[in-house]
Amino acid sequence: MPARYHLRFQIHPGPDARADAVALAKSCAAASVDEVVLLLDAEELYTGHLTGAEADSWFETVAEARSVLLDAGIGVSLNPWVTVGHADRGRREDLGFAPMVSPTGETATAQASFACPRWRRWLTDHYGRYAELGFRVLWIEDDFRYQNHAPLSWGGGFEPLMLRRFAELSGARPTREQLVAAITAPGPPHPWRAQLQQVWRTAQLEVARLLADTVAERSGGRSQLGLMSSWLDTTSIEGRDWPALFDALAVEGRVAHRPHFAPYSDAPGRELSFSVWTLELQRALRPATAGCEPEVENWPHTAWSKSDTQTWSEMAAAQLAGSDALLLNVHPMHARRADRFPEVGDLLSRSRPALDWIADQQPRDLVTEGVSVPFKQDAAAHVQAHTPELEALAAGPGPAADFLLRFGVPITAGPAPVAALFGQLARAFDDDEVRALLAGGLLLDGVAAAVLVERGFGSLLGLREARLVDREERTASGPYAAEQVLLADDPSAVGMLLSVNVQPALARLEPVDAARRWTAVVTPDGRDWGTGRFGFRNELGGRVAVLAATAVDELPYNDDGQRLLHAMVRFLEGDQPRLPLVSGGPYLIPQLSRANGVRRLAVGNGCADPARVRVDYPRAPTEPRATLLAPLAQPRPVPAAVLGARVCVEQELPDRGWLVLAWE
Repeated sequence: MPARYHLRFQIHPGPDARADAVALAKSCAAASVDEVVLLLDAEELYTGHLTGAEADSWFETVAEARSVLLDAGIGVSLNPWVTVGHADRGRREDLGFAPMVSPTGETATAQASFACPRWRRWLTDHYGRYAELGFRVLWIEDDFRYQNHAPLSWGGGFEPLMLRRFAELSGARPTREQLVAAITAPGPPHPWRAQLQQVWRTAQLEVARLLADTVAERSGGRSQLGLMSSWLDTTSIEGRDWPALFDALAVEGRVAHRPHFAPYSDAPGRELSFSVWTLELQRALRPATAGCEPEVENWPHTAWSKSDTQTWSEMAAAQLAGSDALLLNVHPMHARRADRFPEVGDLLSRSRPALDWIADQQPRDLVTEGVSVPFKQDAAAHVQAHTPELEALAAGPGPAADFLLRFGVPITAGPAPVAALFGQLARAFDDDEVRALLAGGLLLDGVAAAVLVERGFGSLLGLREARLVDREERTASGPYAAEQVLLADDPSAVGMLLSVNVQPALARLEPVDAARRWTAVVTPDGRDWGTGRFGFRNELGGRVAVLAATAVDELPYNDDGQRLLHAMVRFLEGDQPRLPLVSGGPYLIPQLSRANGVRRLAVGNGCADPARVRVDYPRAPTEPRATLLAPLAQPRPVPAAVLGARVCVEQELPDRGWLVLAWE
């Protein structure tokens, strides 16, 4: 089955609307676009929440464009630009909506509170009117959230209406200032934090149900809703319940998902790791029946914002994740005529051979494999605050996932024999869940280790003590500077240094004598400061590996660091090593999956230099099939040699290219 292109495009109201829609239909036919997602009142054209004659003009334009596209055999969905509103950007409204209020008391001028009854009526009327046209999907933009509503600091949710709801739930009547101070206070979380999150969650779910009921009734069941989503750690601050939200949005059991998974503009190739783990983690949060249409956006659009090569590589990443369609936002929102941008059609046409090949090989019901990076959607309810900003409550799987993927270690959102738990995310798991993780293989950073020691798990970690030491804290042994390798498969690596000089803090680890000490932390003059990395076998039969680093995203990436991490993963696997570990160049990003009796290892090159992929695999296949997906080129089979427990591909993998190995 070929890949599906769903193109997001805006037809402007006015006398040329029909001609613009005809031109769009022709461009879509030439680029094999399956569906157009019509944008409504977006970005530069946005004057505020639509009412009156302006709302009528947009409705007539969209209805005519829909008719033209359907007559041309192209499917149509609709993307209203706002729910509560993305940002003020100088807009001023006087519609009687209760405005959003930030934690510091800033009041929005064009963004509404989720609790506002007048805004809720406007939203259901707005979506209901368009539902009568029978679009396949009515999309809900990612302004359907509390955070990220410029120019408000952090976002909203502190309106008088919300504070009244909070008082009804909690029985307390704090001022906004008192509430913010309590939920961001240092130490164990104040009960008000979870209660405020419950208030926010309830209000959002109420709106979702109203929308679903309205769309179901006024479309006669023809239309469904779709949700665009963004960062997992920030939605955790809001208290979002992902399964409940998808359930509330479902129309006759149908719902669609448009995950954000890639940067909007040019970024280093190593950011492919973000794409891989974001798609994987969000897949685990939605129902299996939900359609997945990741958003590929280069804003403010065309190759001037993001190269075609990068756009293609992200499209390939989304298709490798088993997506149902690619939602493409690659034209300027004020473009008017699609035929003025033939280069976009060329991008889509040149991309299709590789994407069709992936779609044919990679079913949507694939199962991923790798090191588990578990996530709890209520993580922010458990984080201990260190600053008075709500942003500081964010805790997610990103640091662990990026660290593993960029060093060539595949990851999965599901359970696995080896897991990685970094940062204050460790506070989100209860004692039974922690013990279950410790009974397998568990990789921890310094923060997570200190949290678990504090909670009484030190003996199962092989730690007598784990204390966080700030970068500027004075210690008797002096400042930390580097890790010195003590134990390595390659004898020449012993004594080599890896920098920890810019770590904002380091865990001072005191492992038990039975621990395997891979590195020591040393001072600038070479004195021993503590343990950098160690491994331990515990009484549950599990294995633990700990890094002293507290910010793995600030550790330098290099060959020695990769070899150390690979050795740690093999230690955690114990006597049943099973994961393919990738090397051969910097930032080779793996994605491992199985479906229909076939395992596939896709490797994306996140480095500007070409690489020759090497895969260390204890269960190396005898005859793997290798396919090179070079950017914007035809798929090409290439030779793959098996040398003992290593698979070697001598064909160079170009920047942003993907190599796919498959075997039964």
